[in-house]
Amino acid sequence: MDTEIGAIITIFTEFYYWVTVVMMFLIHAGLLAYEVGATRRKNISQTINRHVMTLALVTLTWFLFSWWIYWAFNAGPGFFGPVITNEYAMAALPWSENMGPHLQDNISGVFWAAFLLFSWTAAAIVSGVGIERVRTGAFLVIGVLVGSVTWVIDASWGWHAEGWMVQLMGYHDAYASGVIHAIAGGACLALTIVLGPRIGKFDREGRPRDIPPHNAWMACFGLVIIYAGFWGFYAACNIPIINIGSEDELRMGATNIYLMPTTLSSLTFNFLMSLTGGLMAGYFVSRGDPYWTLSCGLAGIIGASAGNDLYHPIQALFVGAAIAAVIYKMHFWVENRFKIDDPVGACAVHGYAGFLGVVIAGFLLWGYPAAAPIDLSDWWVSSHGWFGTTPDGYPAVNPIGNFLGAIIMFAVLGFLPTYVVAKLFQAKGLLREPREVELAGADSYEDLDVYPNFAWAESEFDKIELGYADD
Repeated sequence: MDTEIGAIITIFTEFYYWVTVVMMFLIHAGLLAYEVGATRRKNISQTINRHVMTLALVTLTWFLFSWWIYWAFNAGPGFFGPVITNEYAMAALPWSENMGPHLQDNISGVFWAAFLLFSWTAAAIVSGVGIERVRTGAFLVIGVLVGSVTWVIDASWGWHAEGWMVQLMGYHDAYASGVIHAIAGGACLALTIVLGPRIGKFDREGRPRDIPPHNAWMACFGLVIIYAGFWGFYAACNIPIINIGSEDELRMGATNIYLMPTTLSSLTFNFLMSLTGGLMAGYFVSRGDPYWTLSCGLAGIIGASAGNDLYHPIQALFVGAAIAAVIYKMHFWVENRFKIDDPVGACAVHGYAGFLGVVIAGFLLWGYPAAAPIDLSDWWVSSHGWFGTTPDGYPAVNPIGNFLGAIIMFAVLGFLPTYVVAKLFQAKGLLREPREVELAGADSYEDLDVYPNFAWAESEFDKIELGYADD
């Protein structure tokens, strides 16, 4: 009987993760439509190529070393903490027999792929912020940095049941408000600061000009497709079937990434309620702007994701609504105050929303168990729960741990590495497209114009509406 149950669990788990990978492809169909819609016609082909090739490179690097990082750096603060060499870390090395097809391991490939699609998301988020002015080669390096290094380190620390941020700080981020979105949003902010605004974005007095997308409907459609892909994202953050009963009682169920019991039912309630809160707030604060209404819906999901395994649906609704309203205001305040040109709102929708979502979860879930406790005797510390434990000895979710975690994600692993790499490229003159290429459009220089009949019209718009002729 145990053999039959084990076989059923294996087959179901294999298919479960395989389906989530297929669903998460929709995120990238949506992101691509979103970016292409927001891009002016003269840069569409470059936007497509840069996005797609980032995914290809992240896949290769994920196979070669990133999957190993996730399993090998759970122990101890700092990337140079103790390297774990248990069976899971060894199985993630590219030459391991688990990293290839064989009949004794049905799970490694689909689980690897599910995490790969998370990596694609982290890298692809950064793609939108640099449209129309970042060089493809420089961006590909930054995309690999975010998609295959920085977010993976943080996932190893704070998105793993044995991660030091979870066990020592009580950090909780069930559906990656911070682990993916705050890191990617911090990287977006760093890149756009170093790049500077697009030519013509601000007038001589520093007032922002609206540079309209070439296809607003396509951008809105892309956001709705991202919602669909997010169902796969959420499901892949769970472990579908595991024995959560006692030694004497077999009880199968699902757990979150921290191996704490959860259900797809709770996921469904809170996903839809946080989306609804974001949409309603976005419609109100943007005065019915379809693009920002839908963007705030996404921000609502992202902001509530840190605690959506434990929130009551009404909590998810209000968290999503509050964060959506705040990030909308922050986007335009930062744009005006600091002259930041974020063409797709990625810094706000992903970065600010992810940061706030993690911080809020620390307060609303204060005292809940963050993860099952583990033996830390082999670590550089001998006890867990720096900021408190539950009566049963579980590391407890708390505001301090989540606030520090949000800073680590957004600033330390999100903003700082990308800022340094972007500055290095800038110093060598390799970060931003030359002025003449930016004005004419990268597609014209690369002979990849997908709308050649519109070239003259858009060129005239640039000169007349944005005042390029005077700059």
